[in-house]
Amino acid sequence: MTDDLFAAPEPPARPDPSGPTPAPGVPPVPPPPGSVPVSDPRMPTGSQHEGGFAAGTYAPGWDPQRPVRPRTDALALASVPAGVVLGPVGIGLGGAALSRVRAHRTRGRGLAIAGMVTGAVVTVAWAAGAALWWQADRASTPLAGDVEAPVTVAATRLVVGSCLAELPPDGEVSQVRVVPCADEHRAQVVARTDFGADEVWHGQEGVSARVAKVCTPGVLGPDAPDGVDLVVWAPTDASWSGGDRTGLCLAGGDEPLPADLLG
Repeated sequence: MTDDLFAAPEPPARPDPSGPTPAPGVPPVPPPPGSVPVSDPRMPTGSQHEGGFAAGTYAPGWDPQRPVRPRTDALALASVPAGVVLGPVGIGLGGAALSRVRAHRTRGRGLAIAGMVTGAVVTVAWAAGAALWWQADRASTPLAGDVEAPVTVAATRLVVGSCLAELPPDGEVSQVRVVPCADEHRAQVVARTDFGADEVWHGQEGVSARVAKVCTPGVLGPDAPDGVDLVVWAPTDASWSGGDRTGLCLAGGDEPLPADLLG
């Protein structure tokens, strides 16, 4: 027996992963549609990724280096200009924007708070301005004749026939205590002079002289007691600049006066 009878069988040949080698002059057969290409085991490790994408490439439209930022809420953007122009509207828009930012996780919390603060400041300024305007309007509105109850008012609101609890001392007078003429009183307005709104200031003496022309005993009624003093109230330089155009003639005394000095 020879050694060939006991030789180990040769292992079967491994299939070529790249497919059969085409014969010379025959074009290679393309892989069927939808098949996944097989990586060449001879390629360096890491040159390809699972799924067929080359290293360093990503699916179209996705970039991990540029994350998408949440949008800014539209109400938050509108709250600031609304607060500047419309006051309370900015407060409402800012509050609504804060709720939407928390619910939808959008941006704009700082803008919403700024809109609310701006709206609050503007609203307070409006309220203060309205209060000042109301007070100024009341200060220039004449009283409607005799009052029903004692009240303290600006001297510029006095009219002919107004009765005062006391005649203020000489000097500038801003406010007076007006009482019903049926109550005890010691002064009464008996004449009034109104200057034109377009007249110029002629000095304190000139304005006082103008008011004094109508402040004479002739304005008193026949029941006026003896010893009644007549006092001229004329606008000052400061009150004239503020729009005061009223001059008054008051009759007063130390003793209580009759209900009406005008008769």
